[in-house]
Amino acid sequence: MQTDLAPEFAHTSVGDEAEAILRKCVHCGFCTATCPTYQLLGDELDGPRGRIYQIKEVFEGAPVTRETQQHLDRCLTCRACETTCPSGVDYGRLVDLGRHVVEARAPRPLSERIVRGLLVRVLPNRPLFTLLMRLGQTVRWAVPPVLRAKIPAKVVTEGWPAATHHRRMLVLEACAQPSATPNVNEAMARVLARLGITLVRVPSAGCCGAVAHHLSDAERTLVALKRNIDAWWPEIEAGAEAIVVTASGCGVMVKDYGHLLSQDEEYAAKAATIASLAKDPSEVLSAEPIETLRLREGPPIAFHAPCTLQHGQRLPGVTEGLLRRLGVELTAVADAHLCCGSAGTYSLLQPALSKQLLKNKVSCLEQGTPAIIATANVGCQLHLATGTTTPVMHWVELIDQRLIG
Repeated sequence: MQTDLAPEFAHTSVGDEAEAILRKCVHCGFCTATCPTYQLLGDELDGPRGRIYQIKEVFEGAPVTRETQQHLDRCLTCRACETTCPSGVDYGRLVDLGRHVVEARAPRPLSERIVRGLLVRVLPNRPLFTLLMRLGQTVRWAVPPVLRAKIPAKVVTEGWPAATHHRRMLVLEACAQPSATPNVNEAMARVLARLGITLVRVPSAGCCGAVAHHLSDAERTLVALKRNIDAWWPEIEAGAEAIVVTASGCGVMVKDYGHLLSQDEEYAAKAATIASLAKDPSEVLSAEPIETLRLREGPPIAFHAPCTLQHGQRLPGVTEGLLRRLGVELTAVADAHLCCGSAGTYSLLQPALSKQLLKNKVSCLEQGTPAIIATANVGCQLHLATGTTTPVMHWVELIDQRLIG
């Protein structure tokens, strides 16, 4: 693709990065075949190729319109197009760059500014989010059914295992997960304890930064990244082997710390180290002697592979293979590459499209009549649970439940 950047972007780090990505696109259109919003809307401007062209125009100095902003807003950033692209276009990074420019030039209506402002201030704030979650769970019985479906029932957990092993790994506790699905990290700690590894929590670490990043709040994004690096660094220097990120959406973000802070003289080297140590549970367990784990037999499950796992972290089939090695029976899932519609804050900001995607995804997952739907991301887990009566859990919870002895 030929480009002619506007003077304000020419020879800048942002402009150079955008131009390098744009020049890889050859207009082949393979990406449209795997784009969820293009499949639903049939509009070229709501597919990757059309959005790439709109971002190109923005960087070439064309007027930024509200219409352009809406087409970019409707993108899930699922990155299925990247998996399909034969030219290696880094679409996820390009759409982030484009959104930041558009956000600064296309004023949003007051109602949208209020909603987005609340999301970026409430969701990443773990104490505040936990307080609101507890309040919602307390009065859950009294709220309307539509709202009740979005509030997960309170979970009673077994507690964190004692730290008794020499080998140590850190865990990202994140912002929403400790109150919404508190058993996930505890289950990971128990599974790793069986393998001789202590999972360590670092209370001063917090939100991975993804919420602010995808809502184009660069300042809050950098604050989150640097806070986590400062919190984890003493533990890394003390010998922690990895940072286990049980939410695949957070995993994508932490693995991108090196890139996002590459121009920061103080943090660049540390950020690159953090990114290299960030591991999805499937990566961690695949490197351990999991055959020593003995699991009870159970009914078949359907596995929903989050977009952040298969497209973002480029780990397609890894979790499924791990589950099969452990003797878990998986049902077939059609269109497994398509998004469920959760996509971070997408289900709140684009509810109509999100509900259509949820309905399609649940239909595919339930075709094999599984007893349980397992997934690898807190957002997907909560979102799927609103559209099905089949129990939904994190796959690490499933392993923990079936452990013998």
